[in-house]
Amino acid sequence: MGDVVPSASCTSFLFHPQMPVKEGQVYVVTGGCGFLGSHLVRMLVERTSDVSEIRVFDLHLDETLKKLSNDRVKVSLIQGDISSLEDVRGALAGSHLVIHTASLVDVWGRVPASKVTKVNVTGTENVLTVCVEEGIQYLVYTSSMEVVGPNIRGDPFYRGNEDTEYNIFHNQVYPQSKAKAEKMVLEANGKKIKGGKTLYTCSLRPTGIYGEGHELMRQFYQQGLRTGRRMFRAIAPATEHGRVYVGNVAWMHLLAARKLQDCPSVLGGQVYFCYDHSPYKSYEDFNMEFLSACGFRMIGSRPLVPYFILYLVALFNTLLQWLLHPFCTYAPILNPYTLAIGSTTFTVQTDKAERHFGYKPLFSWEESKRRTVNWVRSFEEEEKSR
Repeated sequence: MGDVVPSASCTSFLFHPQMPVKEGQVYVVTGGCGFLGSHLVRMLVERTSDVSEIRVFDLHLDETLKKLSNDRVKVSLIQGDISSLEDVRGALAGSHLVIHTASLVDVWGRVPASKVTKVNVTGTENVLTVCVEEGIQYLVYTSSMEVVGPNIRGDPFYRGNEDTEYNIFHNQVYPQSKAKAEKMVLEANGKKIKGGKTLYTCSLRPTGIYGEGHELMRQFYQQGLRTGRRMFRAIAPATEHGRVYVGNVAWMHLLAARKLQDCPSVLGGQVYFCYDHSPYKSYEDFNMEFLSACGFRMIGSRPLVPYFILYLVALFNTLLQWLLHPFCTYAPILNPYTLAIGSTTFTVQTDKAERHFGYKPLFSWEESKRRTVNWVRSFEEEEKSR
């Protein structure tokens, strides 16, 4: 996974992100109806000129995506389970490139650990198997910053990059499953596949994604309504986290997909953090950039409750979750893992994606904020209509 300097034959492409891919290509976006996936599908329709079909593969379909089809590109919806090899085979057969965003994100215990592993690990195994069987040469994998950290020991990752040494320590199934899946994807790079061709893979690691359609932001909004639009500070404001706008993550995927085909020797086997110009702030202060537009306010200039009290509450939540498991699903936002993530600085500063495939954020912080605020404000209209 070490850094690679682009060869002379590749550098001419680096700053021409609008260069079209090969005519008549078929892309598959797994998890294409999800938060990131749906943004990616829309961007592919808008910003690629020679992809003839985009197959959206997901367990739960969003029929509105089909309406994106036009006389240039067809958007096909394919319902299926990523953990089913037959379903994956049916979706990927005859395609040219796969962007594998399908994932089950759960750090609260809302679903069984076995299901998280089945989706994230077995699902990725299925995608790789079909790529080999069908001779599909290019795979872009959506990983996560959590394959690195923050770790539960609270070690900061300050302005780190893809080569920064860090004490990786996972004790939750989600980061474990994403780390295992990413490892499989990267190890598959260079593998011989059907027709004597070679499989090329790369992995993109978003930091905390935000933007229109982010369900966790909706949960914070609803939680704030229950406390009179007051948000009580729990995390020290000096704690910093890297956040990245969903549109820029989608844009990076699109550019990586193009470049992986143009110069596989540069991107093949590489990992890239997803980044933009969003400010480094604590999760709470960053979320207030949007919630304050709806009259929410933060109470306290420093944490109102000592950390050790929060940790005891988190432990109590874990115990209560275990006790209630036979009867119901109790999965509060606060547990020891989410407390460690929220309390640990994790920020990224890198230009690797720019050097390797010409990535620059498509959306400025101001535009990203405006779009997200407008979406959050739409919750007000939903509340009024009820």
